[in-house]
Amino acid sequence: MNPIKMKIFFSFLLIVVTLRNSKCAKILGVFPVPARSHCILGNSLMKGLAERGHDVTIITPYTEKNLPKKGSYKQIELTEFEGLHDRRRTKMNIFEMEETTPFLFIPFVLQLMTEITEEVLNHTNVQKLLKSGEKFDVVIIEQFMNEAHKGFATHFNAPMILLNTIGANIWTNMLVANPAPTSYVPDLFLSYSSHMTFRERLTNTALYVYCYILFHAFNFPQHARLYNEYFPNSLPYYDALYNVSLVLLNSHPSLNQPVPYVPNMIDIGGFHVQPTKTLPHDLQKFLDESKEGVIYFSMGSNLKSTELPPKTRNAFLNTFAKMKMKILWKWEEDVLPGQPKNVKSGKWLPQQEILAHPNVKLFITHGGLLSTTETIYHGVPVLAIPIMGDQKLNAESIVNEGFGLSLGYKEISEQTLTQKLDELLNNPKYAKNAKKRSEIFHDRLVGPIETAVYWVEYVIRHRGAPHLKVAGVDLPWYKYMLVDVVVFILTTLIVNLYLFCKIIKKICSSCSKSKVQKVKRS
Repeated sequence: MNPIKMKIFFSFLLIVVTLRNSKCAKILGVFPVPARSHCILGNSLMKGLAERGHDVTIITPYTEKNLPKKGSYKQIELTEFEGLHDRRRTKMNIFEMEETTPFLFIPFVLQLMTEITEEVLNHTNVQKLLKSGEKFDVVIIEQFMNEAHKGFATHFNAPMILLNTIGANIWTNMLVANPAPTSYVPDLFLSYSSHMTFRERLTNTALYVYCYILFHAFNFPQHARLYNEYFPNSLPYYDALYNVSLVLLNSHPSLNQPVPYVPNMIDIGGFHVQPTKTLPHDLQKFLDESKEGVIYFSMGSNLKSTELPPKTRNAFLNTFAKMKMKILWKWEEDVLPGQPKNVKSGKWLPQQEILAHPNVKLFITHGGLLSTTETIYHGVPVLAIPIMGDQKLNAESIVNEGFGLSLGYKEISEQTLTQKLDELLNNPKYAKNAKKRSEIFHDRLVGPIETAVYWVEYVIRHRGAPHLKVAGVDLPWYKYMLVDVVVFILTTLIVNLYLFCKIIKKICSSCSKSKVQKVKRS
């Protein structure tokens, strides 16, 4: 049996087993982050569960119009959240954050998410849900520094599953006692590979300690206040915080550097990727007729190309104008100033369908995880221009795996762009490595959404699956870090060394006195 038929067989077998061993469950999803990429992931998971016949309720800032054909899909809309996010968004140019150190960026995100967490809990529609008397079999919560939202699970007396929209990181690892040695597991916000220099390991360790203190001394207490205010009759805050049944990770060895996982952490990276649909007629025609090839350029849903300064924008335009290839650019306004003849722009472009087209030869991207996942899925080489968050880590991984190059935002010029594009388009190793990476992505026993559905139903069947939790969750930090053992060993060594020195000193003193007495006698 060839690999494709085997995968289809096992996918079918898993679906049959799942259907036989599960019944229609009531599932609550809490996905409050007002960012399109986060919304895509939350909706993809919950729609996958609804397609299996489950009764799904989702708290979301964005209304999903493409509803699943099966099951029940109820949306608790965080009305006005999108507008609030847009108002926050207009106060900042995200490109200007490119040089912000993680030591400043992380507190900024923590404070922002604390505000959003309270806005969600205080929202009229959420309050109606909390007072409705509804019952749920499981609660799935996006894990993104919104710790007080763990109260949804305790309020509804249901097992809690976390969806981490990125790979394993400190704010998830702490909740399930997952080990992450700083010697080879770089922090999410650092552009390091697993093979770090001494200086990188030092920085990585310093950031880990800094984040650990930041979370325990400031973030957790802030969210404890919110939790106690909005869930006054639930479990104590810290009991709820660590009461995690399962963590679903938007990661996979084809996307992320390999790291350790405890048993209740499951990779489902790529679960949002859907079968490609038909392209709009104008895009289909543009791509089909571009026999010389197409470069697709998009900076994602949060970053906007229209906010690029004129100097940077012109560097792209001048570089593109010299090329024979066609360019498809996600540009968020009607007019692209100085647009060359070989450039086609669009306010919104169906990214997955574009990357699937055989004439697309290169993807210029910010290196966000969803864009990175989709380009790996379709086997397209990458030029990454990372700005913030996990983008720099993703860009480093792209370079290390050999299916793309990275260009710093401040380094963008007509010369650097030309050099990078020439290398990527004329050296066949990048396309070859991209196809190899795609093969690794697709080489799974079952698809990622089937894996996610199975494990959600597993937690329901086994009433929280407590047998998957490691004992480290119950240990205080000094026991988990073996501080008491290290202190005991050091104390024992020091005491023994002290006693040894005293004994030696005593012996030497005794010998000295004996020699003096012999001299006197003689």
